[in-house]
Amino acid sequence: MSDVLDGVLADLEAQSAELDDHVAGLTDEQWRMPTPAAGWDVATQISHLAWTDEASVAAATDKARWDELVLEAIADPQNVVDSAALDGAKVPPSELLGRWRAGRAALGAALRSVPEGEKIPWYGPPMSPTSMATARFMETWAHSLDVYDALISIGSITGQPEPTDRIVHVAHIGVRTRNFSFAANDLTPPSEEFRVELTSPSGQSWTYGPAEAAQRVTGSAIDFCLLVTQRVNRADTDLVATGTDADQWLDVAQCFAGQPGEGRKAR
Repeated sequence: MSDVLDGVLADLEAQSAELDDHVAGLTDEQWRMPTPAAGWDVATQISHLAWTDEASVAAATDKARWDELVLEAIADPQNVVDSAALDGAKVPPSELLGRWRAGRAALGAALRSVPEGEKIPWYGPPMSPTSMATARFMETWAHSLDVYDALISIGSITGQPEPTDRIVHVAHIGVRTRNFSFAANDLTPPSEEFRVELTSPSGQSWTYGPAEAAQRVTGSAIDFCLLVTQRVNRADTDLVATGTDADQWLDVAQCFAGQPGEGRKAR
């Protein structure tokens, strides 16, 4: 288990470092550039990542602090995430960057300290340290895309960084949250398993589910990951669904917790 956890944490740190490299040199004004997430600028995106890392650390190591966070969520379930992100973004960028870096370092140590077999409480079902690290990777990757879109809009970069096979962690969550996606949209999850066949950025084949399944999804891993994190409209992907249930899944796919998102408009 520790080897698997270490592997996910290494990928998480690499993904975080890539984003860190892009935002560390931004001016204070550029930190306030709007991103595709309504009402969130670059600082808000980083603030959200910092807050979620800190919440993960509290869940794994500090019951009193975790209980406080749960009570805050219960008191304002619809706005707690936005409020925390927006409040955290009010500080100077250098302070916010330091906070995010400290939280990232603390997260790895906290997850490695969880005894074998124990799960960490969370806002949804409890998670293993590896699952928690995988979720943190997914969020870091997804919010990075929003930041990069803001940088593209001002010509700071010419396009999204080339995807790597690290997105396997996002693909994994995307497949595992199939039933959640249906339930979140008040739909009955299908009883049968699906076959998912994806081509990774390096050209590898990633497969999930029984080979003989009638319901199937095929396409590029990057488009699947963009879809399940709702960073692209389905119409702008190369994904192909075979079967009514698989087709419906691609309309509602969502690998992050919370209410169904609005998704992105077709290009």
